[in-house]
Amino acid sequence: MSDALLTTLAEALAGLVTAVETSDEDVLDPDTAVKWLEDTGHVLGGLGAADRHTLDRLFREAALRQPPGPRRAHLLQVSESFGLGGDPHLATVDAVADHALRYAHTVRGADPATPVPTCPGWTLGDLTRHLGTIHGWAEHLVTARPATRVRPGDLALDPPADPAAYPGWFAARAEGFAAAARAADPAAPVWSPGAEPYVRHYPRHVLAETVVHLADAEIALTGTARPLAPGPAAEALDHHLATAPHIPWIAEPLAHLDRDGAVLRLAARDSGAAWTLVLGGGGFAWSRGGGGTGPTATVTADTGDLLLLMHRRYDVDDPRFTLAGDRGLLDDWLAAGAL
Repeated sequence: MSDALLTTLAEALAGLVTAVETSDEDVLDPDTAVKWLEDTGHVLGGLGAADRHTLDRLFREAALRQPPGPRRAHLLQVSESFGLGGDPHLATVDAVADHALRYAHTVRGADPATPVPTCPGWTLGDLTRHLGTIHGWAEHLVTARPATRVRPGDLALDPPADPAAYPGWFAARAEGFAAAARAADPAAPVWSPGAEPYVRHYPRHVLAETVVHLADAEIALTGTARPLAPGPAAEALDHHLATAPHIPWIAEPLAHLDRDGAVLRLAARDSGAAWTLVLGGGGFAWSRGGGGTGPTATVTADTGDLLLLMHRRYDVDDPRFTLAGDRGLLDDWLAAGAL
């Protein structure tokens, strides 16, 4: 079934459900409406998790194509009324696919020799080849599920000889990863470079790579990155903090900061979320939220900007950041945590 047909059928079903739920008694007998909705819910309940998540996404996309108002509000409730969605693994895979599509659109037709200032020494072609390699490597891992380390260079990912063809090759690698990750059991064991040796590690890892390198490409081509949605940016920031202790060239400098007991807080002004980082014990501990010990330093910005700051894509003196407390702690952290 084509994507266009699937989208059209989902939109028609969402519209029909909304019409039934909101019809007057003199138009549709209430008992008939209830029975039809229950029967429809029973049929949809027999779908597998991946199909249920896909239908949830299609229903929501159909709703958001409507102008704001009561109809959109009713359409947004269709998924909830049938208990669809709610799978965080599949939601992350969808976010990867969406940002990969944005990346492919951004670099398609651009000069692959364009320098990428946020990745010194790299061109746009280098960046696209790197990101395609990450997607292809992760596809292999969630499919083959090896118990020992596999490096990207160990795999025959066949990038084209002409850098101008990299965007199409990247798009194919991204589609392959998304399909493999949707079909995989997120709890299946597999080697990973962090503390989570399960398939569910890889959509998070690839999402973090994709959103940051999307920003790199946008900065290279336009001088600035478009805003990142708070949800994917927060997940990528979570992943960065969870993985940092397992990356030697980050963990070792952080272990020697000599700032035991210092507290760095990242505060997201767009979502109200916060991340609290407590240094000590040869590393750091982190948690979501702003409670506990008062911060030594706080940096406030939108979630996506905080993510890009942690990855050194923006300078801390950029006006998008508001600083309070010990500026030196943030400088020390950024210097030690450079990727």
